[in-house]
Amino acid sequence: MPRIADAIAKLWPRAAASPTEAKASATAALIAFERLGEPVWSPRDVTAFAREGFMQNAIVYRCVRMISEASASIPLLLYEDGTEIERHPFLDLMRQPSYDHTTADFLESWYGHLLVAGNAYVEAVGLDGAVRELHVLRPDRMKVVAGAQGWPEAFEYTLDGATHRFDSEPVAGVRPILHMRLFHPLNDYYGMSPIEAAAVAIDIHNAAAKWNKALLDNAARPSGALVYASREGKLTDEQFARLKSELETSFQGARNAGRPMLLEGGLDWKALSMSPKDMDFIEAKNAAAREIALAMGVPPMLLGIPGDNTYSNYQEASRAFWRQTVLPLVHRTARAFSTWLSPAWSGQGGGAGGLELRADLDQVDALASERDALWTRLEKATFVTANEKRAAAGYPEHAGGDDLAAKYNPYHDGAGRFTFGPDGVRAPDGTPVDYVQAKPPTPTGPPSPSRPQKSPIPGLSGKEAASDVPSWARGERPYVGEDGNAFAKRLMDAKYGAGNYDTRTNTEYSKIKKHGERGYK
Repeated sequence: MPRIADAIAKLWPRAAASPTEAKASATAALIAFERLGEPVWSPRDVTAFAREGFMQNAIVYRCVRMISEASASIPLLLYEDGTEIERHPFLDLMRQPSYDHTTADFLESWYGHLLVAGNAYVEAVGLDGAVRELHVLRPDRMKVVAGAQGWPEAFEYTLDGATHRFDSEPVAGVRPILHMRLFHPLNDYYGMSPIEAAAVAIDIHNAAAKWNKALLDNAARPSGALVYASREGKLTDEQFARLKSELETSFQGARNAGRPMLLEGGLDWKALSMSPKDMDFIEAKNAAAREIALAMGVPPMLLGIPGDNTYSNYQEASRAFWRQTVLPLVHRTARAFSTWLSPAWSGQGGGAGGLELRADLDQVDALASERDALWTRLEKATFVTANEKRAAAGYPEHAGGDDLAAKYNPYHDGAGRFTFGPDGVRAPDGTPVDYVQAKPPTPTGPPSPSRPQKSPIPGLSGKEAASDVPSWARGERPYVGEDGNAFAKRLMDAKYGAGNYDTRTNTEYSKIKKHGERGYK
């Protein structure tokens, strides 16, 4: 096939050769053809989303961190049949899912993987018929194994060439893996990441950042031009080489920015302003940033992106972020964990009669103004009862009916615990059941004489002194002659009643005991 240049050359007659002909440029007789190249997009897989999106794009990184940290900061409450339960193994598991993870660490990883990959996986570890630990697994290592009917029947985790298959229940009624995925219209087994929807904008934003970095490194865009206005009209080769060398060594790059330039005769400096095309380039980068924030569900105002902000103030944008992005994710997670782990204790799912996790929205500071407005409206409503107001605000009915002055139940046992009757709480078959609420016992005699307390060992770090005790036990010290077991038993008996607590490892009892043994002399 003849080349394009040969075909074009045939359109004009060939000129006679002239040995004395001189060309001003070696390329002056050539015709240049330019065609816009095809765009090169990043691959669409979990690894690319993590590398090109989360790890190399500041907008994606900040969006994922904002959503995951805000979602993980909302406390989870446990309910059964509409009644809040303050102490339960389910709550203990969520407070410390594994040996080296707290609730915040665990949930931040969960939400982060869900946003980056569109999928999140948690493994339940069982021991002696109980769920003891929860571990977040990386989505890029997980694979859904479909059964003969097309439904998922197992999961495979691959690491360093070794594959582990999850297909048996660690505890009766609890699946080994909880898999939560975002909606994907074309995949039955895996979710779609919001980064995939914003992939084009992310590529544009990353390319713009790399272009700007190249300009800074190479000084490819001059801030002005040197014009030689001498009578001869051109520089000699030696003058041109010297001027070019001085510009590169003394005035190019960030280190030499702002240095004054000494011009010789005939040289003049002409400043160059940014062209409209360059201005469009910067706006295109900001538009890509806004599109990324839109796909992630974060108002651009919260990220400091310039442009058309649709919110009248920062507080309104913050409330929209919590209501439209954070809370739906938290509610979905709470329902998923309730349905998954509830059978380990109740034998039922998250429906009626089962255990249910709920987000404690009263702890969300961004929604404080909404709560104040709701309480003000309820306070002014004279056509509803007190318990109806409590129900509208999301609180359970008051035990004393609509008389809010009836704060305390008159029936208590010797330890000060509510019994809701003169004979204590009893099941329908007459057997005693656990107490559901407590009140400090009323002193019945003269106060006991104060006992001397041990002194803290100076110079110990928090880890050495095992200071990770419950907040309610901080400031307490063991008595002289009292060992760690007696110290923990004394505080726990006063808090929960004699023997009404767990003494196993990683419980409040064990932490207080360890603190009493290591932190005092």
